[in-house]
Amino acid sequence: MDAWLERWRERRAGLVMAGLVLVAAFLWWDQRAVSQPAGALAPEEPVQEPPESTATWTFKNHTITPLAAFDIHARILGKERYRFDRAAELSPVDLALGWGPMSDSRILEAFTIDQRDRWYFWRSARMPVPETQVVSHSANMHMIPANGGVARRLKAARVGQLVHLKGQLVRADGKDGWHWVSSLSRTDTGDGSCEVIWVESAQVADRSQDM
Repeated sequence: MDAWLERWRERRAGLVMAGLVLVAAFLWWDQRAVSQPAGALAPEEPVQEPPESTATWTFKNHTITPLAAFDIHARILGKERYRFDRAAELSPVDLALGWGPMSDSRILEAFTIDQRDRWYFWRSARMPVPETQVVSHSANMHMIPANGGVARRLKAARVGQLVHLKGQLVRADGKDGWHWVSSLSRTDTGDGSCEVIWVESAQVADRSQDM
């Protein structure tokens, strides 16, 4: 019995180690950035228009109110998964997105970008473009996937890839009084400046010609 128990313990330890290796490999792949050539890969400005309807709907016990139709081609500058904060029930992932000059590898190499606590941070020892262009051509955006397929694509997206998102900027209201309201401007900063997107369609690709 002692020999059998020892073999079982060794096998269990081996399975645990194999599982940890697989998790580490997945995290490495998920976080590995995609390199891109120089040039503005997402030159178009985001398109924001009045919503087709102001009718609200319910999603995961929240009331969703459309504020604007939204369409954006951008480069993924950062991705952060959220599982435990109040908003995670609606939005499992934030994407920091860049377009125009902030989709150009030559410009981005001067920046360090990170995300935490639903915020997007950038810093640069030498500014290759004016700060106003950084502000107006990049943003942290909270993703609310409209369905499981969109959720899987957003979660699998990697830094450096190009993304085309279509949906709506929204306000979300919980039954507990909590609310989340999207910015409707690309030039604001600070609290409330992030876009909250109801993502109806998400296309992700490595190169602009693949979009």
